[in-house]
Parts: sequence; structure tokens; C-alpha cells
Amino acid sequence: MDNVVPFRKVAARVEVAEPSGEWFVRVIENDQELTRSFELESFALSYAEGQRIRLGLHRITRI
Repeated sequence: MDNVVPFRKVAARVEVAEPSGEWFVRVIENDQELTRSFELESFALSYAEGQRIRLGLHRITRI
């Protein structure tokens, strides 16, 4: 098993994007990813802020 490469641990983060009139919040933690969509920016930002606090992060990334 010398050629086995362990999965890279991904740092937790919260991302917000608005690619085409719909807002998306992506939460990445423990090598899992969850994406939720919102019609209103204020709802997306509120959800993202709650996830940021829950995860103990310093910021939300806007992409």
C-alpha cells in the first residue's frame, strides 16, 4: 500500500455567489460540501453569517 495517498483535509469555509440572479451559499466542512440557493441576497447573507458563526470562521468568501 505504498501508493495510497490520503485525502487532503479541506479547511472549513463559507462562500457566497450570485452567478445569474440567484444567490448560492456553499458551506464546506469536514470534507463535505453543502450548497443552498436563495432568491434574496439578504436571506443568503443571513444564512452564510449563521454558518460562519457556527464554524467559528473570521469571514465569508464572496465569489
